[in-house]
Amino acid sequence: MEKVYDKCCGIDVHKKIIVACFVYGRKQEIKEFGATTRELLELSDWLQKGGCEIAAMESTGSYWKPLYNILESVGLKAIVVNAQHMKAVPGRKTDVKDAEWIADLLRHGLLKASYIPSKEQRELRELVGYRKSLVADKTRELNRLQKMLEGANIKLSGTVSSIDGKSARNILKLLVQGEKIDVSKLEELKNQKLIASNLKASYEQLAEDLNGVMTKLQRQMMKELISHIDELDKHIENLNEQIDDHMNLDEKKAVNEIKKVTGIGEDGAKAIVAVIGTDMDRFPTDAHLASWAGLCPGNNESAKKRRSGKTTKGNKLLRTTLVVCAHAAVKVKSSYFYAQFKRISAHRGKKRAYVAVAHSMLIAIYHILKDGIEFEDLGSEYYNQFNKERKINAYLKKLKNLGWELPTTIMA
Repeated sequence: MEKVYDKCCGIDVHKKIIVACFVYGRKQEIKEFGATTRELLELSDWLQKGGCEIAAMESTGSYWKPLYNILESVGLKAIVVNAQHMKAVPGRKTDVKDAEWIADLLRHGLLKASYIPSKEQRELRELVGYRKSLVADKTRELNRLQKMLEGANIKLSGTVSSIDGKSARNILKLLVQGEKIDVSKLEELKNQKLIASNLKASYEQLAEDLNGVMTKLQRQMMKELISHIDELDKHIENLNEQIDDHMNLDEKKAVNEIKKVTGIGEDGAKAIVAVIGTDMDRFPTDAHLASWAGLCPGNNESAKKRRSGKTTKGNKLLRTTLVVCAHAAVKVKSSYFYAQFKRISAHRGKKRAYVAVAHSMLIAIYHILKDGIEFEDLGSEYYNQFNKERKINAYLKKLKNLGWELPTTIMA
């Protein structure tokens, strides 16, 4: 096999141990390092002094990140590769042999580098990912609060649109204080503009729904839950400001363009830009981006038979963000995504249909960023433009099977 690199290094990364195999010419040198910053700097100095052209390491958890950052800072080319793409021979697995195998594959150009964004984008991705985890924490706390209210037989969720809204919060504040809420109290809150005047239920019904049995312990727990939710709100707001400050002009412009896609809001657009960036040259085609995101079917064919082609593993943050956006997009009945969802869900199921819509949204985003074009919704009647005659005959056949006959005047 032809050698691509004369001097290269394969690195097996673990939590506290790093094994490096430096190959130069027909020789190789193996060293073991710790995972502290001092020892990682020693590793980078060793590679620089040896004239290493490139280093490769497995994408093991988050342990590769400190080493990658140090190699990047000293100007040494490094790539991160998927561990599944370079499995060692079974029965011969040790840390040293792993490092040797990585170095051998790298030397002959048989490793495919994973997409690693720039340091600024990696930091933005961490901010967005942390914000998403806090939003999930808040959702769990709201579910706990709702469960506690149901346990006290307080039917607040059926009266207000959200138990996290202004009206619900002011009502919960009184409940925690142990006050009894009747129609006169609700009228007083309305005059003070503490609750909305257009709630889902009348004040009489609301007073009846709030007439539950709440113990002292339940009130204390509700107080802690509400306090935690308020604290999470402050952290989420701070993260929103940090994300805005960290984004450059190109990223902000990309967010504004992606927001035009049906179903994608401000937070979703920021998460998408944080993951894929604005430079689409790293993805040769939209299919490469969809595959990297894990939103396209996998290949599983043998003897000309197509087997289960379930979606591959991809970037979790991007995939979940797009699927959530797909749920919002299919609710717009005038959109192309609604028609696509109805068409696919009828014979493939709703879950597959949501993934298909997310895939279409990602394809649109790719061309928005790649070609600089604006998003244009094709509309819910898009599929009706094709095979009109065949569709008419199919519908007439269904009507005939249901007992409906075509009037003779129409036939004439």
